[in-house]
Amino acid sequence: MVSTMKTAKFAIGQVVRHRLFPFRGIIFDVDPQFANTDEWYEAIPADVRPRKDQPFYHLLAENSETEYIAYVSEQNLLEDQSGEPVRHPQIKEMFDKKPDGGYQPKRQSRH
Repeated sequence: MVSTMKTAKFAIGQVVRHRLFPFRGIIFDVDPQFANTDEWYEAIPADVRPRKDQPFYHLLAENSETEYIAYVSEQNLLEDQSGEPVRHPQIKEMFDKKPDGGYQPKRQSRH
């Protein structure tokens, strides 16, 4: 059996922006392929609905008005090269700031 699962283009901790809509965020989780509900998927207008056979990313997202969690397909993401920090309130729970301005997942202690 040949796997058609794709390798994720973006990494946890990477800052990305949406290709079509005015928001950006930090990736905190990756689904190798679509893992949300059909109801969620069908609610996306058909003319902008992404393919399911690609990685999807959970983001600590922000736009000019608010912060939230977003679930976005790889085809709709671009690397954010603004260098601006992300202001989402959950960042400090999940990430440490790197000297270069990027974000590194916090180390989890294991017992």
